[in-house]
Amino acid sequence: MEPLAIHGGPPVRKAPYPDWPVFGVEEQRQLTAALYSGKWGGTGERRTGERPVIEELEERFARFHDAAYGVTLVNGTMAILVALQAAGVKTGDEVIMPPYTFIATASAPLLFGAIPVFVDVEEETLLLDPDKVESAITPRTKAIIAVHIAGAVADMTRLKDLADSYGLALIEDAAQAHGAQWEGKGVGALGHLGIFSFQSSKNMTAGEGGIILSNDRERIDRAWSLANVGRVRGGGWYQHERIGWNLRMTEFQASILLAQLDRLKEQLHLREKNAALLEELLGKVEGIRLIRRDPRVTRHAYHLYMFCLSPDRMRKASLSKFIRAVQAEGVPVVPGYPPLNRNPSVLRSIRDWAGEDRLQSCPVAEELADRQVMWLKQPILLTDGQGIRDVARAVEKVAAWYR
Repeated sequence: MEPLAIHGGPPVRKAPYPDWPVFGVEEQRQLTAALYSGKWGGTGERRTGERPVIEELEERFARFHDAAYGVTLVNGTMAILVALQAAGVKTGDEVIMPPYTFIATASAPLLFGAIPVFVDVEEETLLLDPDKVESAITPRTKAIIAVHIAGAVADMTRLKDLADSYGLALIEDAAQAHGAQWEGKGVGALGHLGIFSFQSSKNMTAGEGGIILSNDRERIDRAWSLANVGRVRGGGWYQHERIGWNLRMTEFQASILLAQLDRLKEQLHLREKNAALLEELLGKVEGIRLIRRDPRVTRHAYHLYMFCLSPDRMRKASLSKFIRAVQAEGVPVVPGYPPLNRNPSVLRSIRDWAGEDRLQSCPVAEELADRQVMWLKQPILLTDGQGIRDVARAVEKVAAWYR
């Protein structure tokens, strides 16, 4: 058997994988136009009388996701916070969410004293388990956050039914799901409000930024007001109807994102193509388990490609040892999120706001995070066929050694 690279053998791959972000002449043209427009901030018109690029971005991004309205913001974390408040969530209210997500999903409600209630994920998908949501609903529950982890889409059909049955707001955390579709419809307005992030690692990026989408005019106007220091659309400059923040995106960010949006469809196609090849190749590796894709996910954003170690077939290797060995083969696989229901800062905040009784164990998410789940980050999915085959060869080589 060929020795592993971590033991001194030759690595499977020496060539680097694609850099991120992808950018070019169009981003440069858009930025230059914003520079010379004399309008850099998030309010007012350009000197030339043209409408702000931000408005064009909001309309085009919303339309790409089959949504009626969009409101841009400084980042995805604030987008979650504003979406929750626009949906009517207040201090002391409970918000159901999965624990397998970035900390912002939980920290956003905690920033104003709403309480995250963690409900476990499905073992086959790592998405919020609808079967377990209903039992977590209490009179204090006001919203459900469906997290479209890795670019897959949570079961929006069942979650929407639950939300409607109990009069709850359904918010999509689509920070990783630019362009994803559920039953042929874009994510972001399948619930009442949906958020996206444009942070550096995301499939569309301006370094930072976020957007809220909705088909509900009243809620999106409330979100706009909260992000624009309490102003109202069409009102006076000093007409502040509520307490809000200045969370506006700049024209520079919007300009970059317009160019990024033009690249998105082609990149989505390439990610889907490469993910299909990975499914074919990794599906043959003994000791590797694939994440199930719901057939109702008609377009997967593949911000990440996630797959699992089967601990019962790989007794000689812990997850961390397996990952280090694959990395040494030239494939930058990484571990995933630690579950938020065990995060010390989140637990401390929940105790402060709600007491011990709202702390929950989530054994499926904990087991998957501790022993099984690995990620390939999205730039790898923009490589060529050889790059994908090298991923599979590296995983098979390490799996064979530890089997």
